[in-house]
Amino acid sequence: MALRALYDLPAPAKLNLFLHVNGRRADGYHLLQSVFVLIDWADRLHLVLRDDGRLARHDLGTALPDDDLCLRAARALQAASGTPLGADIHVDKQLPAGAGLGGGSSDAATTLLALNHLWRLHWPRQRLAALGLGLGADVPFFVHGRPALATGIGELLRPLPLAPAWYAVVKPPASIATREIFEHPALGRDTDPAIVEGYFESAGEAGFSLACLQGFGKNDLQAAAEDRCPEVAQAARWLESRFGNSRMTGSGSAVFARAGTGDAPMATWPADAASGALPPGWVGRLCRSLDKHPLGGWAG
Repeated sequence: MALRALYDLPAPAKLNLFLHVNGRRADGYHLLQSVFVLIDWADRLHLVLRDDGRLARHDLGTALPDDDLCLRAARALQAASGTPLGADIHVDKQLPAGAGLGGGSSDAATTLLALNHLWRLHWPRQRLAALGLGLGADVPFFVHGRPALATGIGELLRPLPLAPAWYAVVKPPASIATREIFEHPALGRDTDPAIVEGYFESAGEAGFSLACLQGFGKNDLQAAAEDRCPEVAQAARWLESRFGNSRMTGSGSAVFARAGTGDAPMATWPADAASGALPPGWVGRLCRSLDKHPLGGWAG
């Protein structure tokens, strides 16, 4: 029997344990170095097969732009594969926009992985990742779905085993456009690349991810983001007071803190404004890192 639908598919967020800007290419793209890790805060997608070749997106919560990355990913895979099939793509948006958590790129990657399965294309992961790069520099990371050291414009990935960890993630009400941060005059573009391999070997899986928030690396975008959006600095101080560390992820405005290792976080944290744990208008969660994408088996 042909597969007709896939329900409740996660599109997990990512954190940048650090993010360095090492330079800028002639075409304007910035050269980056970062460590990406997936967390269990996720959008949810449902896909239903169509035999008429039509592609349609249906918003189950927050409305998305008409030409969002989900539809662009579906159209790209449909055109590249030559399939006559289509799909209805239902998106339940749980991740906040303008947060630096990679929600749009993750939605695109989950769409590629799910359609690869639903349409029975059997494309290998590397081929899906190459297609995803045309949609955004972060999409290949989500397709590969493993903690990784990212270089280039973020598309060159080296798997990096990291011990399980907990992270408290908060986002103040303001959102930040990535373009604004990369064009900000306070942004430096000359950080020397960190020597990750030797540091990782000496620190080990657990020690490296902890060290990323205790003196190893930084987020070069954070100063520009704090200037553009003072709430980023407020969120960083809020987390520092509770967990002793904090760092912005991506271009913000979400900020995170390492909150424990292993099976349990260092403390229960009811991260919602109604409980009084968060300032009004903020959203947040206590998240666990993922060692692989939940849909990782849907590509070779």
